[in-house]
Amino acid sequence: KDLMKRSLAGGGLPVGPWVTITGRQWRDEPDVCLERVTDELEFPVFVKPARGGSSLGIVRAATPDEVPAAMEEALRFDPKIVIEQGFVGAREVEVAVLGSFDAPPRASVAGEIRMHTPDAFYDYEAKYTPDNQVTLDIPASLDDDLLHRVQKIGIRTFLAMDAEGLARVDLFVLPGGEIYVNELNTMPGFTRLSMYPSLWAESGLSYADLI
Repeated sequence: KDLMKRSLAGGGLPVGPWVTITGRQWRDEPDVCLERVTDELEFPVFVKPARGGSSLGIVRAATPDEVPAAMEEALRFDPKIVIEQGFVGAREVEVAVLGSFDAPPRASVAGEIRMHTPDAFYDYEAKYTPDNQVTLDIPASLDDDLLHRVQKIGIRTFLAMDAEGLARVDLFVLPGGEIYVNELNTMPGFTRLSMYPSLWAESGLSYADLI
C-alpha cells in the first residue's frame, strides 16, 4: 500500500495523506512515530498492514491514544504499517477495470458500499458476513458527470500501476465531489458477494464471459 500510494501520487492521481511506519521504527522510537501521525494526519485514522487483503489487521483509531493498540494489531500481519487519514462523510465507491494486451482498459459502472453504522468500516466481517452490516448499491447512485470522473480515475489508476488483466479500484467521493483513490486491488474477489463480477454483470458482461 505504501509503494502503491507513492506511485499513484507520482502519477498525479489524488491520494489522501498517509504515514508509513516500520516495526523497527515503532519499537525504537514510538513517541517519534506517534508525533508524525499527529502532526501529518487528522483523526480518525486507519492503521493498516502495508501488504495483504480482506481488511485483515486494519484498525480505526479515533484518537492518538488508540494508535498504539492499533499498531500492535496491524503488526501481527505485517512488519510495515500504513496509517491513512480517514475521510469523514465520504462515500466509498468502487469501479471494476478490465484490460488486455491488445485493447485499452475499460471501466464498469460504479458500486457503492454503505455501512449501516456511521463509525463502522468495511472490515473482514462486513465483507464476508454482510447481513445487517452493509449494503452494496450496484449501480451506485451517481450523476453522469461524477460517474464519468470515477471511471476515468479508475482507468488512470490502472495504467499508473501498470496493472494487467483486471483490477478493482476503490475510491472515496467527498461531499463536495472531490475524488480520492483509496487503493487498487490486483486480484479482486470472485465470490457471489464480490463487487468485481457484480459490477461487470450490471455493465452487461456475464460472469462466464468475464472469466
